[in-house]
Amino acid sequence: MSTGRMRTLAPRDEWSVGCRDLAGRRRDVTVFVSSDKIVLVAPPGEAAVLGPLDVGRLRAALRDAVVAVAQHPDHSE
Repeated sequence: MSTGRMRTLAPRDEWSVGCRDLAGRRRDVTVFVSSDKIVLVAPPGEAAVLGPLDVGRLRAALRDAVVAVAQHPDHSE
């Protein structure tokens, strides 16, 4: 079962998506921007179990992070 939430932790550069671990405990997957890279942080030592809506929220967070990186002055391809 998913927690059905996505929180923006910092303006445009960090997002948190609710999930569960394999034991069913509530956890978060965090997406953030570091310089020109996107960092995905899963629950420590755990697997992140995402329901269909949570996958959509994770996808949205990753998309927003890509846009933030593309707008970053240090971005180069």
